Amino acid sequence: MKRKVILIFSICFIIFMTVLCIYYLVKGDSSRWQVALGGILVSTLPLLLLRMKQIPFNIPILLGFYFFIFCSLFLGSIASFYLHYKWWDSTVHFYKGMFIGFVGIALYKQMIPEKVRQDVSSGILFLFVLSLAVLAGILWEVYEFVGDLTFTRTMQRGGNTDTMYDLLCGVAGGLIVAFYSLIRKKKV
Repeated sequence: MKRKVILIFSICFIIFMTVLCIYYLVKGDSSRWQVALGGILVSTLPLLLLRMKQIPFNIPILLGFYFFIFCSLFLGSIASFYLHYKWWDSTVHFYKGMFIGFVGIALYKQMIPEKVRQDVSSGILFLFVLSLAVLAGILWEVYEFVGDLTFTRTMQRGGNTDTMYDLLCGVAGGLIVAFYSLIRKKKV
């Protein structure tokens, strides 16, 4: 089932972003066709999971990935939600922090055998989940910074203030999932 979800959503997103890329390329909108091209590339990433014998992520996490790229690339950049709704950027970063936190829980379950998990401190799981969310936020801000230096000049409109709000929102999302993992460790 996971393989079908990955194939269906990847193909749909690739087609969707390809149509947008061609449309904006013909229209001469360089900012939007570049975002759509990035969307094509990002949509292919889950296909790499198909090479694995056992896919480490459950279907809600896979769907959460596509939801994130839809909200950030299409709604945020192409449909200009980042410009029209001041709260959109912070909301996407908050969601990303939560999403990566759940990815951290999935990785924990994949990497730590079930017999050993009971011996792992709940604080270690908390720190792992939070650290992964924080790292993802930092890497995203580096991506925005490099993107502004080389291509668009629109990703960090607010400069340092925008970066700090983004990081704080990502940390807040990660903290919520980290506390969830702390409380629910036995079931995680």
